[in-house]
Amino acid sequence: MGSTRPAVRKAAQPAGANRRGAVVAALMLAMALAALDSTIVSTAVPQIVGDLGGFSVFSWLFSGYLLAVTVTLPVYGKLSDTFGRKPVLVAGAVVFLIGSLLCALAWNMGALIAFRVVQGLGGGALQGTVQTLAADLYPLKDRPKIQARLSTVWAVSAVAGPGLGGVLAAYADWRWIFLINLPIGAVALWLIVRHLHEPARETDGMRARVDWAGALAVFACGGVLLTALVQGGVAWPWLSPPSLVFFGTGLVLLAAVVVIERRAAEPIIPGWVWRRRTIAAVNLALGALGLLMVAPTVFLPTYAQSVLGLAPVAAGFVLSVWTLSWPVSAALSQHVYRRIGFRNTAMLGIGTAALILFAFPFLPYPGRAWQPALLMLLLGAALGLFQLPLIVGVQSTVGWAERGTATASVLFCRQTGQTVGAAVFGAVANGVLAARLGGASDLDSVTRALDSGTADESVRRAIADAVHAVYLGAAGAAALAFLVLLVLAPRKFPVLTD
Repeated sequence: MGSTRPAVRKAAQPAGANRRGAVVAALMLAMALAALDSTIVSTAVPQIVGDLGGFSVFSWLFSGYLLAVTVTLPVYGKLSDTFGRKPVLVAGAVVFLIGSLLCALAWNMGALIAFRVVQGLGGGALQGTVQTLAADLYPLKDRPKIQARLSTVWAVSAVAGPGLGGVLAAYADWRWIFLINLPIGAVALWLIVRHLHEPARETDGMRARVDWAGALAVFACGGVLLTALVQGGVAWPWLSPPSLVFFGTGLVLLAAVVVIERRAAEPIIPGWVWRRRTIAAVNLALGALGLLMVAPTVFLPTYAQSVLGLAPVAAGFVLSVWTLSWPVSAALSQHVYRRIGFRNTAMLGIGTAALILFAFPFLPYPGRAWQPALLMLLLGAALGLFQLPLIVGVQSTVGWAERGTATASVLFCRQTGQTVGAAVFGAVANGVLAARLGGASDLDSVTRALDSGTADESVRRAIADAVHAVYLGAAGAAALAFLVLLVLAPRKFPVLTD
């Protein structure tokens, strides 16, 4: 995948502290739109299904959005390097807000799912470009400040989103969970248009070339393969004809992506993303992070309700405590990586996370709620030491003209890891349940049996064993990330001078 390296230019630096403060506020609002999206929708699903129907396909409210965000990340990253951050961020925010308005006007579940995909097409620009601009605005020594603020936005959204969604669905109408995006997004757009001024791009007089064929191929390949992973074992068995058709088509499209990108003058996914040791190692490590995050985010709430017997709100609190320690640890990580380096700080964090995840299966049965909550608090602190140094480190090894692509690549790998993790750990959990209970039991059916009061103690123990197996797999993913950094990542990242 050869590439002609784009012309280098200075980072986007708004004139004056007030202007930069306004841009940072806009970035936090834009990130809040993306961060709130999934959590605020989840608690309104009963009202949405009750109004529109479509219970059998409602999971695509989340899957469709996630797929659109994931497959567009590399495209937006390259476009931001080609045309600048501002036009990409503005365009993405507009698409996201149009999708939000259309979601509020949806007349059936099919329309709502389609409009959620439109939201996701804008959400990919929000996530990737905000992270890239954060690095553009601050020199290396100050980047932890803005990254900590963005991490705090995610933490607050994770805690406040479900409650806000529940209140809007119960006391107003579920359509307001989408309409609330409009004023927030309008303020963010106004601040960006008014206060973000990027220096004129240095060019050689030639018109910027966009690899539209590569963008389409990446979008199609990612969409097909991620759909196969999301639906495999859910809508159809893994070895069924639909599954084989999707994976086969995805592999053919993957080969097409490789051919197209090798021939493109300015490929969407340039070869240097994987040829440079630092970026390749961080891509793989953050892919493993996405994988292991599935264990707490997907399976811990089920464990808390089915095994510990907690109400949904209390179960959500057990999970949300890691959002308290993660941003604090991320903010403090600069004091660690300035002493021992990006790689060693990340290894310290992920090594600690592996031990914490490995300890989960040894919790007493049925146990107390504070026990998994304590582990989650510690896990958030460990992952804060892991993720932020790697993102800041990668962004600091490239110039302006490559930063969008590099940032998008690590975010894409993390998102893809989460999709793969959901498929793999879902199969692991269902396999353990089938072995413990006999037959073709799956997690959804046994949790429904517990809710209806038709299941006995053996079912609770089977669920505990299934979640324990998932956590052991997550510990293995953390160990893999540790080994990737140890073997592939350079001891000292090749940081460029600001």
